[in-house]
Amino acid sequence: MEVHKKAAIQAFRLLFRPIARILLRAGVTWQEFSEICRLTYVEVATQEFGIRGRPTNISRVAIMTGFTRREVRRLRDILESEELAEFGSMNSATRVLSGWYSDAQFTDTLGEPRRLIVNGRGPSFETLCSRYAADVAPSTMLKELKHVGAVVEDSSGKLIAQMRVYMPVHMDPEQMLTSGSVLEDVGETVAYNLHRSDDDLPRFERRATNTRMPRASIPAFKQFLDREGQAFLERVDTWLSQHEDKQASHCVRLGLGTYWIENTIKEGSHA
Repeated sequence: MEVHKKAAIQAFRLLFRPIARILLRAGVTWQEFSEICRLTYVEVATQEFGIRGRPTNISRVAIMTGFTRREVRRLRDILESEELAEFGSMNSATRVLSGWYSDAQFTDTLGEPRRLIVNGRGPSFETLCSRYAADVAPSTMLKELKHVGAVVEDSSGKLIAQMRVYMPVHMDPEQMLTSGSVLEDVGETVAYNLHRSDDDLPRFERRATNTRMPRASIPAFKQFLDREGQAFLERVDTWLSQHEDKQASHCVRLGLGTYWIENTIKEGSHA
């Protein structure tokens, strides 16, 4: 493997760790993530690698991404439909919960999910799992759904569905979108600096870290950043406000972000 490609893959693994953490906590499966990657690969290849400012043609996108031309067309159709959130792939836990809410065998006369016994023929959690998640042991599925609060048990031992969708950790959708925007901003700056020409000035990208900080210093560091970081960002905001042009027809989004850095250092790995 070429040195630059190997370095890019290693860098992506580092980048992807916090993203994987967010996706796993939101119940996103690897199949859904794979589809997201496919869509994004085709989207970026189409929009940013065309010749003379035009969108990249299907053949060139196929060469760059490794997809077939047919797959490129399929992914472009999805992108054009603007239905990016509907990938049609649910994890096994969500399939179980969805079946509980929609399958007539497991709902009551009002269309609400029945209270189910754990095991047995007929409407039971065991039969629900065998229908919608046959590759997972019902006991394992039940343990996980109870753990995340998707299922509770009443005083008689029957199971009550509490959620229609499996989500290991509940996160605010707006906060998730904001987090994605922050990661995009950092990534755009890093990508620009990696691929800029010699004539282009680098974008500001700095870090200040120390690998010999005692854990007890965290509260004091937080107070320091809350005070100094906020004051600095307020000065940046003032500068931007003073230099904005409300009459300009061609504008750019310009600014600066700050973020906390904290990692546990393994013994013997101090820099």
